[in-house]
Amino acid sequence: QVQLVESGGGSVQAGGSLRLSCAASGNTGSSYCVGWFRQAPEKEREGLVGMNSRGTIYYADSEKGRFTISKDNAKNTLYLQMNNLKPEDTAVYYCAADLCGGLWYRWYFFDAKKFAYWGQGTQVIVSS
Repeated sequence: QVQLVESGGGSVQAGGSLRLSCAASGNTGSSYCVGWFRQAPEKEREGLVGMNSRGTIYYADSEKGRFTISKDNAKNTLYLQMNNLKPEDTAVYYCAADLCGGLWYRWYFFDAKKFAYWGQGTQVIVSS
């Protein structure tokens, strides 16, 4: 089992940047597939980007170019760099993880039901 804690959210003006962090603890020695999701008020949770245990990255077409996922294995931390933020990016952002057992198709990384472990979320507010 792994525990996830997000940080780095906040308020920013349109065009600004934020870097979110997701610190993992617990059974971090296993191979995990990870992802970043967000959920705006009254909307479904939306997958943004995912990464498998070998480092292969899958971006949602809608966010390609503005968002960048990375990880620091030594710190057991996952990051989401967000640039050129827009008011419609306002949401609670979550990191998620699950064991990379079996074959993970690209669409798995954008399906919240595929992930067993979630952080508590961090709020991002983008003002115009």
